[in-house]
Amino acid sequence: MRRAFLRSIGLAIATIAFAAVVLVHDFRALAEGELPRVALNADNIGPRAIEDLTSKSVPPDYAFAWQTLAQALEENRPGLLEGYFTGLAKQDLTLRVNSQIRSGLHTRYEDRGHKLEALFYSPAGDAMELRDHAKLDMQILDGSKVIHEEPVSLDYLVIMTPGADRWLVRELQVLQGEKP
Repeated sequence: MRRAFLRSIGLAIATIAFAAVVLVHDFRALAEGELPRVALNADNIGPRAIEDLTSKSVPPDYAFAWQTLAQALEENRPGLLEGYFTGLAKQDLTLRVNSQIRSGLHTRYEDRGHKLEALFYSPAGDAMELRDHAKLDMQILDGSKVIHEEPVSLDYLVIMTPGADRWLVRELQVLQGEKP
């Protein structure tokens, strides 16, 4: 009896572990498929050169930031901003989501890509200034009804800082037009 019980427990644990691996793989595939395109040009950065690992880390981290921003604005879930935003960017975007919640609206983006131009990389490696040339299709919705729709091309001033395991957006400031 005890042996059958232990076998059942072992089988249940193996099934749960397998399901967890499949789900994690599916979520990663889904997230990777939806990531915005981000190209980084760091040819004119100063006062120091960008490291190879950093030049490979910044574009996907920035893409994940935009992916979570789009999801937070569409679903009116400010908590989603925690992973890739900090400082003023997180504060401003949280206020924006909370404003949408109060008004009953939400925003949907179809991200057409970002061209990042690295402008400044601090000597200590603790801050990077970038300019983002972003192309987006934006919809403002009241429930499921689209009340405004337009393609937008915007330039942003972006400050990113390294976190424990990724680069975080500290500042996201529109250089022309309206906020994201």
